[in-house]
Amino acid sequence: MKSYLRPYSGRLTAIWLTSFTGIAIGIAIPLVGKQIVNGPVARGDTGALFPLALLALALGAVEALFVLVRRWLLADAVIGLETAIRDDLYRHLQRLPMSFHGAWQSGQLLSRVTTDLSTIRRFLGFGMLFLVLITVQITAVTVLLFQMYWPLGLLVAGSAVPVVVVSMRFEKGYIAISRQVQDEQGDLATVVEESAGGIRTIKAFGRGGHVFDVFDDGARKVYRTSMEKVRLSARFFTFLEVVPNLTLALVLLLGALAVGSDRLLPGDLMAFTVLMLQLVWPISSLGFILAMAQEAMTAADRVAEVLDTDPDIVGGAKAIDRPRGHLRFEGVEFRFPGAAEPVLRDVWLEVRPGETVAVVGATGSGKTTLTSLVPRLHDVTAGRVTIDGRDVRDLPLPVLRSLVATAFEEPTLFSMSVRENLALGRPDATDEEIEAAIEVAQAGFVHGLPWGLATRIGEQGMSLSGGQRQRLALARAVLSRPKILVLDDTLSALDVETEALVEEALRRVLRDATGIVVAHRASTVLLADRVALLLDGTVAHVGRHHELMAAVPEYRALLSAGLDADDADDDADDGLDDDLDGLDAEGALR
Repeated sequence: MKSYLRPYSGRLTAIWLTSFTGIAIGIAIPLVGKQIVNGPVARGDTGALFPLALLALALGAVEALFVLVRRWLLADAVIGLETAIRDDLYRHLQRLPMSFHGAWQSGQLLSRVTTDLSTIRRFLGFGMLFLVLITVQITAVTVLLFQMYWPLGLLVAGSAVPVVVVSMRFEKGYIAISRQVQDEQGDLATVVEESAGGIRTIKAFGRGGHVFDVFDDGARKVYRTSMEKVRLSARFFTFLEVVPNLTLALVLLLGALAVGSDRLLPGDLMAFTVLMLQLVWPISSLGFILAMAQEAMTAADRVAEVLDTDPDIVGGAKAIDRPRGHLRFEGVEFRFPGAAEPVLRDVWLEVRPGETVAVVGATGSGKTTLTSLVPRLHDVTAGRVTIDGRDVRDLPLPVLRSLVATAFEEPTLFSMSVRENLALGRPDATDEEIEAAIEVAQAGFVHGLPWGLATRIGEQGMSLSGGQRQRLALARAVLSRPKILVLDDTLSALDVETEALVEEALRRVLRDATGIVVAHRASTVLLADRVALLLDGTVAHVGRHHELMAAVPEYRALLSAGLDADDADDDADDGLDDDLDGLDAEGALR
């Protein structure tokens, strides 16, 4: 926190200076009033009244000016601080590995970046300052009251004891209930986020009512916990309202008796009462500020959970001069944290520059996991992956991920224009390069969208068909001109005719890059120079397609199953997928 506050040290000094000066002026005004009542008013000296009245007026104006300056400086510092923490939190989230994001709910992360930081900002912008000021004000006024008339000062000081005791009990309960509310709000945000992302599936299965019930259960849980929090706060705030008002009544009663018995001057009682009134708001607001402090502490703990998580995938410092893209898996093993068995074990595979290797295996054999090790979405647990003889863990992550481009089976598109989605990996790409990538991916449908490449597609690209999303993701990967191109079953949603056109264009692209293609279809396998067969988590066979077909029964069985499925799809669909793509291009974005 100190590092965040350092740029605002000068302003913070000014804030504290204006705040404490304001308290001093606020205390001085009743003392001036005391002199007015005990002096000019008591003597009937109007000539001496006006200078003191003007002094009180001037003090009030200066106090108001200091409040204005304090609020302006504080708002600027606190909002800047919130922005800096939010930037660092989001930057840190980008550094954290896939294992972290896979374990955390997106709604919980969203609530930390938004709600929790706003809670911290509100406390820093109001609660923390006033907690200090209230403490100083209560102490100073109480000491002054003792000096003016100690019996009433003792009464005021004694009234603070039950407030302190009840506040400590309130604090313990409020910490737990605040954390529970914030966690449940994060769970509810996750339900909303997942429902928005999966709205097509929800509608397709007619499960809107079920999803609403899940949301309603979460919302009611938040409601019940929030009401429990409100009941706890209401009891505490009510107590804080009663104590200062009861104390004020007793001060007026006992003070009037003291004035009647000439033990206290009227001006002293007036000043004493005004000063006592200055304590009513601080004492009444103490519970609110303490509650705000507890919420801020809980929010800070939740934010710290993310910021204190060290990324277990960090880059090295050695770049590659003139990279060629020579890729090797050397005795690679990978197991997920806590898993009993490794997904991959003792994997040896070499892909030379300009060569394309297809990775084939049964569902769950580890094909996608193998490809994710190249850009270090996951890190090997044994062995190593090298590019041009350099361990990928020794390369800076930006350098590594500029060398490797991946097109996933389930493509992710963002709520931005088609051009921005395509140029995600190469913001400086020219129009000619973008058009060339579109041609390779057979994604010419983008020109038929309402505003062409400037068309803003919906979140996750839900306004496009599966085939269209895959083609855009493929064009994005091709546009980045990587040394290593990873295609993770990228053509699975394409119809046969489009797939053939894409494969023909890809052959030209793959001549200039090292290629790894996860394949399920026989037609995709033919893109590759060699084929690697994954069995039981390891590369059991490597060779040309016709060699494996002739010599490896397991490979022949896998490809035969794929051919049968392709034939069945061709007979049933007869180009239907392509027609649907065309329909989506014309109507889905209207």
